[in-house]
Amino acid sequence: MEKERNKWKIEFSWIKAHAGKEGNELADLLAKEASNNSNIKECYNRIPKSTISRELKEPCIKQWQNECNTTTKGATTKSFYPNIEQRTMLKVSPTLNFTTILTGHGNINSYLHKLT
Repeated sequence: MEKERNKWKIEFSWIKAHAGKEGNELADLLAKEASNNSNIKECYNRIPKSTISRELKEPCIKQWQNECNTTTKGATTKSFYPNIEQRTMLKVSPTLNFTTILTGHGNINSYLHKLT
């Protein structure tokens, strides 16, 4: 209610962890405390949680797809999953080996050479 009266605008954005961004460590600590505290009452009462999730999903996926399209990093992962929206619909249980292959990180070539 207070946010509504003060006409606050809330935005979500990704910030690289442990990169010296002022307030990031404190925000991370407070978010972890809040998520683990079952005594905190819900502070919204007019909009269902499902509506908030649905309304945030589309712009977040669009932003993620745009960042994926414009970065020069993650070529191996992008070759497996070029479309972010389709990827979010898949049920993936990542294991160490799966993640190693998907990201192209790790000592994969040494394993492949042993097969020959």
